[in-house]
Amino acid sequence: MVLSVEEIKRLLSHLSGRGLLIAQLLYGSGLRLMECARLRVKDIDVDGNLLYVRSGKGDNDRTTILPEAAKEGLKRHLEKVRALHEKDLKAGYGEAYMPDALDKKYPNAGKEWGWQYMFPSERLSVDPQSGKIRRHHISDKAIQTAIGVALKKAGIVKHATPHTLRHSFVTHLLMNGVNIREVQELLGHKNVETTMIYTHVMRNMANAPKSPLDMLIGDRDYSSRDP
Repeated sequence: MVLSVEEIKRLLSHLSGRGLLIAQLLYGSGLRLMECARLRVKDIDVDGNLLYVRSGKGDNDRTTILPEAAKEGLKRHLEKVRALHEKDLKAGYGEAYMPDALDKKYPNAGKEWGWQYMFPSERLSVDPQSGKIRRHHISDKAIQTAIGVALKKAGIVKHATPHTLRHSFVTHLLMNGVNIREVQELLGHKNVETTMIYTHVMRNMANAPKSPLDMLIGDRDYSSRDP
């Protein structure tokens, strides 16, 4: 399932704040839902227009596009996240979960700004493994709900999900002439054959034949008649 460019515009127009920024990254960077949820502050290179995906599908890392259109909203969002982090630190918390037992190698790194989640949960919770009180990342359910509400408001009846924005990212890049090998790298696909699946959708969207109704020639206006 792929949304058209106009449908993407309508969807985004019904989002704001954190929800808008998440949708912009899902579509503008081609992220999977949990790749977006797990982003850390250090994974964004604003000056280089780059976004780093750590331990994506297959536990692989990759680099993708940071959309220019998302930068201002991203800066405002991170100001709020930093204020929240400083509040947590003052309260004796503020330590993010560290992957691959890095908390043992670097005991204080979890409290550093760069390791904080870009989209933190609204509330603190107990880590079941360590027993520590932490602020985890936003849940997949919260993202799905925000996108689902916006889809309804936009009047989009296609069976779309947050992952549909990733499908749309690929298809629209290919329609704009981006090389399929480059798209493969942005998506993190191991084989180009996986990326090539999208070329079928692209051809269907770009080269749909003209209806014979639209080819009728005559003075009579058929479009204005009632059914």
